[in-house]
Amino acid sequence: MMDFLTSRAFKGRVFVLLMVGLIVLPFFLRPFGLLLVAMWMVHAVAALGLNLTLGYAGQISMAQGAFVGIGAYCTGLMTLAGVPYPIAFLCSGALCFAIGWILGYPALRVQHHYLAFVTLAFSTLVFLVMRNEEWLTNGIYGLTDIPRPILFGWNTGKAQDFYFFTLLMTSMLAFCVWWIIRSPWGRAFIALRENPVRALSLGVDTRRYTLMAFAMGSSIGGFAGALYAPLVQFFEPNSFSLTLSLKLLLMVIVGGSGTFFGPFIGAATEVLLPEWLRIAQGYYLIIYAMLVMVLMMFCPTGIIGLGERIISHLRQKKISSERSAQAQAMGQDKVAQTKSDTQGGAGQ
Repeated sequence: MMDFLTSRAFKGRVFVLLMVGLIVLPFFLRPFGLLLVAMWMVHAVAALGLNLTLGYAGQISMAQGAFVGIGAYCTGLMTLAGVPYPIAFLCSGALCFAIGWILGYPALRVQHHYLAFVTLAFSTLVFLVMRNEEWLTNGIYGLTDIPRPILFGWNTGKAQDFYFFTLLMTSMLAFCVWWIIRSPWGRAFIALRENPVRALSLGVDTRRYTLMAFAMGSSIGGFAGALYAPLVQFFEPNSFSLTLSLKLLLMVIVGGSGTFFGPFIGAATEVLLPEWLRIAQGYYLIIYAMLVMVLMMFCPTGIIGLGERIISHLRQKKISSERSAQAQAMGQDKVAQTKSDTQGGAGQ
């Protein structure tokens, strides 16, 4: 049973059930519920990008929220200017890829908390540009009336249509991340995270893969911003302040850094869980903060790490019980053999 829970077949079945649930779900939700679940998917995509940089490549970044903002502003400005959404979407990812590649150069010289300070400074710089450069971003007034895309005659203007569009794009981006993780790039990222010196000695170009980790993670953040812009249809600089970067970092850590499904679970705890806790009225944020603190205190590897610990404990318990049963059976056989030998000797 424990082996089945950790097998690929079980994970595949869970993924299929999750996809079926997400497809059926909008038929039972109101527009606000659709917006909430779509927001969860957008945040999960952004957290996937950060997980690629932090969880797999081991390069800490506190600028993922800034890349979401860059992608959102790029898409918003281009679509408002009449550019088709697919082109704006691709431009958002390409722009963030280029900026992320440049931001990766400091990672070649500094590590750990020093790198965090560099990315923190970049996040602050982007926020100031968004707020002060009114000729480009409209300043504190933000961008409004961002159109939702029309693809091959499919108008995603309604809440349910845009939900399915978000689900489609999230699935495609998640598949791309999964492919990267399973590719030689992903294995190089893991080697870079575990031991850069050993990776370099084995022929891994640590310089190039460090830059690629930042660029790919930033690009996925830009794609998340390109989905965020038509979802909310209005945003301003405070939507992409340092708080968003910290939330995305929390999603990756709480869900499980370095795991594929960790960002999805972490995004659910950040986006969906606070809404479910609103029944506690004014205490829901206190309850939410306490739950996160307790989780991080007793299981710093996140929710997926907690699940793996539970499965490992149950597996060890099962093995111990089987060994005890085998030892008991062997003991009984030995006692029976001894009695048989004793009776045989007495008969002689």
